[in-house]
Amino acid sequence: MFLKDIVLDGFDTGKVKIICGSWVQPKTDKTQKKRIFFTAKSYLPSNTPNGLMRLRAEELVNLRGNEQGERKNTERIYDYDVYNDLGNLDKSDDLARPVLSGKQHPYPRRCITGRRQCDKDPYSEKLATSTIYVPRDEAFSDIKELTFSAKTLYCALHALIPTIQTSIVDSDLGFPYFTAIDFLFNVGINLPPLTKQGFWKTLIPRLVKAIEDSSEDVLCFETPEAMTRERFFWFRDEEFAWQTLAGLNPLCIKLVTISFFLHFNTIKQKKLFILDYHDLMLPYVQKVRTLKNTTLYGSRTVFFLTPDGMLRPLAIELVRPPMDGKPQWKEVYTPSWNSTDCWLWRLAKAQVLAIDAGYHQLISHWLRTHCCTEPYIIATNRQLSVMHPIYRLLHPHFRYTMEINALAREKLINADGIIESTFSPGKFSMELSSAVYDMVWRFDHEALPQDLINRGMAAEDPNSSHGLKLTIEDYPYANDGLVLWDALKQWVTDYVNHYYPDPKLVASDQELQAWWKEIKTVGHGDKKDAPWWPELKTPKDLIEIVTTIAWVASGHHAAVNFGQYPYAGYFPNRPTIARINMPTEDNSEEGWKFLLEKPEVVLLRCFPSQVQAATVMTVLDVLSNHSPDEEYLGQLAEPAWEEDPLVKSAFERFNGKLTEFEGVVDARNANKELKNRNGAGITPYELLKPFSDSGVTGKGVPYSISI
Repeated sequence: MFLKDIVLDGFDTGKVKIICGSWVQPKTDKTQKKRIFFTAKSYLPSNTPNGLMRLRAEELVNLRGNEQGERKNTERIYDYDVYNDLGNLDKSDDLARPVLSGKQHPYPRRCITGRRQCDKDPYSEKLATSTIYVPRDEAFSDIKELTFSAKTLYCALHALIPTIQTSIVDSDLGFPYFTAIDFLFNVGINLPPLTKQGFWKTLIPRLVKAIEDSSEDVLCFETPEAMTRERFFWFRDEEFAWQTLAGLNPLCIKLVTISFFLHFNTIKQKKLFILDYHDLMLPYVQKVRTLKNTTLYGSRTVFFLTPDGMLRPLAIELVRPPMDGKPQWKEVYTPSWNSTDCWLWRLAKAQVLAIDAGYHQLISHWLRTHCCTEPYIIATNRQLSVMHPIYRLLHPHFRYTMEINALAREKLINADGIIESTFSPGKFSMELSSAVYDMVWRFDHEALPQDLINRGMAAEDPNSSHGLKLTIEDYPYANDGLVLWDALKQWVTDYVNHYYPDPKLVASDQELQAWWKEIKTVGHGDKKDAPWWPELKTPKDLIEIVTTIAWVASGHHAAVNFGQYPYAGYFPNRPTIARINMPTEDNSEEGWKFLLEKPEVVLLRCFPSQVQAATVMTVLDVLSNHSPDEEYLGQLAEPAWEEDPLVKSAFERFNGKLTEFEGVVDARNANKELKNRNGAGITPYELLKPFSDSGVTGKGVPYSISI
């Protein structure tokens, strides 16, 4: 039974509310210990009433657990393990994957499941025979299970996608012409009936529709808004550049600070920007090219900032390292009026987009939000009592994340899963994610202001709004994100200062210090010796740490997740994989002749196959969806926040700022001076607009990584 809360009446002081928010097992389950629930009033460890101190400590011990063996889905045990359950060596040698941990493959930790070791690999876990364990209170609620997004994601991964893959006869078959891509939106793919007529339409109503005059179940995709505005939006260089600032992955564009081959004065004036995937991707080029129908390059893409504040692509450099007895190959492509060079430029853009799509999904999305947040959740439950004010501040930011991550390990990032079979890094995807975690990720740069400064996209300026001066003034992600960051930080500041009026209370809070230590030394233990971890000694330190964690789970995740179908639903705009090399690399007479005669076909051959495209579009549609029970940042207060008048008042101010920000976003999108947000065919940037209806809306910032 899910017990929401208990209200005790009859006291002289009035009613007493006990917040439960937890699943309670039947008394017949003798393995479960008696439950302890506390009132809505929050206490620091030092001011806990004497009668509650033993119970407070006892509940934390229960949550940490000390039992051996496989965890049961009824349990509430929070502990750590490494990512050793992505491969399946027992089934096939080709499904072996490295354990992600330690010096060779550093990675954050996941929640323990306690499953047995593989028969062939003592360092890896056997796959789950049913659902992967998550602590009971982290699983989807009954309402969530019955609503669209959770049910659809499960059904899409377990039933619909395998059906798609068997419905298309040749899994390597590409699209013969561009109008065949349009058929996905207006004709669809016929699906075989599963057990009864109309089953698919009942199961996944948005994706599977009844086509007029047809008795078949048909997979027919919604047309993304960008395509309804301009059918050939994806073909334009302006769109290619604009999306680095206001698209699905606006977190990778950087200021050029060193000269490659361009004039020094242009760099000094901060006019050159770069998408640089050269050093990160180059070690994987040879590995990825051993895979069937897949290629990869190290790439650099340089942009110029025009006087009207928009980026213009100048050049793309593609590099292949020495391999197979051949010397290094690299070439620079530029926009051109020459027909052949024009098509080579388009092919080079497709290569870069495939690289960027893989980096977005594996790093900007999975690693930096889903993966890195799980250790925060585990540590919070192990070290902070539910009575702790910081536990109650962070709790809504962790809703459903562990369940989503478990599902990802089962079907998305696992060996031969959706990511490996449809994105460029293929079977080396998670190995690449580990390498980027090792080389790039650091907690202090996950705060939005510091991330912008680190990339050269902003500089500290106390006289400017938000204390930063943006390098590109019309940078939609940064402009909206900083408003959201400031509102979130002010709410956290008011909250923390209320519970820690004396700065010394932070350093003396044993639960809080154990929490931060465990995040650094266990949850992110492979980086425990890094010098950049923030100290936790003062309320200011705590505010920055908590705001960063909350931002990653809310604003950061919303910016890279809920635009997936709107931006990538028409996959030529963001192909997830490049399947053929550049014609100028191989430089064969036959290939060159085919390019001259059929350049459009060459581009189509570079794009994902029909199976890959339909699979990715299905998953992105579901992942972009807001559930009807979504909880949006600052919309509704947690019960514990309403118990204290000062905290309640601070939250109401937070809600008011976000409500006001809704209008600010609308005004910015209507401003003709902001050319990265307004213009013919331009899709309004709304990904950080706080509130949303359910469905695929391209806006709305939930508290947590809930899908």
